[in-house]
Amino acid sequence: MNRKKLLDSFALLAYLNKEANFERVKHILAKAKKSDAFVLMNEINIGETYYILFRKRGAQQAEYFLDVILPGLPITPVANDFESVLDAARIKAEYPLSFSDCFAVSNARRENAIIVTGDPEFKNVEHIVEIEWLDN
Repeated sequence: MNRKKLLDSFALLAYLNKEANFERVKHILAKAKKSDAFVLMNEINIGETYYILFRKRGAQQAEYFLDVILPGLPITPVANDFESVLDAARIKAEYPLSFSDCFAVSNARRENAIIVTGDPEFKNVEHIVEIEWLDN
C-alpha cells in the first residue's frame, strides 16, 4: 500500500510554475492518477496557492486554476472542522510555522501522510511528521 502524500502550496506552485524540482511533483501526481496513491491538500493551502497566483498572475489566472487546473489534478482537498482548526492552532503555538503550514502538518499527522514541500519552515517539524523534500 502506498502512503498518502500531502502537498503544501510550495509544492503545488513549484509544479504550476515549472520551478526547480517540479518534475518530482509531476511524478507524484502522475502516479496518483494511475494507481491507488492518494494526494491530499488542505483547503487552506489551496487558498494560499490561489492568492499567490492572483497576486502574481491576476484574478483571471487564479480563477482558471480553481475552475480548470485543480479539478483536473488527482488531489483530494481536505476540509477543516473546528477541531482541525484548533489542532493547527496548537501546532502554531508550539512551532515557528505559518498558520497555513500548520494545517498541512495537522492533516499529515491525522492521515499518516508524507508532506511534499521545499519550504524550509518545515524543518522545524521534521521530528513530528515525515517530509519529502523537493530539493533532494
